[in-house]
Amino acid sequence: QIEFKNSITVEGEGRIQAKPDLAIIELSVLSQAKDVVGAQQDNTKKINDIIKSLKEQGIEEKDLKTSNYSIYPRYQYLAGKSEIVGYEINQTIQVKIRKLDQIGQTIAKSTSLGANQVGSLQFTFDKEEDLRNEARAKAIEAAKDKASKLANQLGVKLVKIIGFNESGNMLPQPIYLAKGAEMGGGGETSQIQAGQNEVVSSVNITYEIQ
Repeated sequence: QIEFKNSITVEGEGRIQAKPDLAIIELSVLSQAKDVVGAQQDNTKKINDIIKSLKEQGIEEKDLKTSNYSIYPRYQYLAGKSEIVGYEINQTIQVKIRKLDQIGQTIAKSTSLGANQVGSLQFTFDKEEDLRNEARAKAIEAAKDKASKLANQLGVKLVKIIGFNESGNMLPQPIYLAKGAEMGGGGETSQIQAGQNEVVSSVNITYEIQ
């Protein structure tokens, strides 16, 4: 026989706003040549130059990762037939930038060295779990306070917690681009503004009551 216990469920939400301290970006080099060797030589040289430059800017080896390396033939279609006329190689490195004020400079320098695709810029936290724990603690405290008030209004007693569920996410703010001061060598570099991200935790707590 199933025993049903009287219970109430309350919800609590915790929000933590913080300025990101880590940027993640992907820099790609697309090289084309008539043969694979030629494409590889061009691609390898440019990627190595970019990596060398990134390290000179203070970015550590642990914050550099190859996220894609692909080789594709290029076809030309004539008279209903196709033939290979060359090859293209696309190599992508994922870069973690911890000095956010150097993002624009890093992009500008990398593109000058051959990075012809830049994307997937996102701002996050080096210790994101700490913020999630803080948001969860606030959500639990809000739920407990709500349960206490509700029990008092209903004239019941909270016995123990018999159920818990959590959901949450990190809500990024828009990324703003603005023209900055001129860099050495002429031209301008973009200033990337991180703004603030919001870490949200929502919990449901079920209490047995009597």
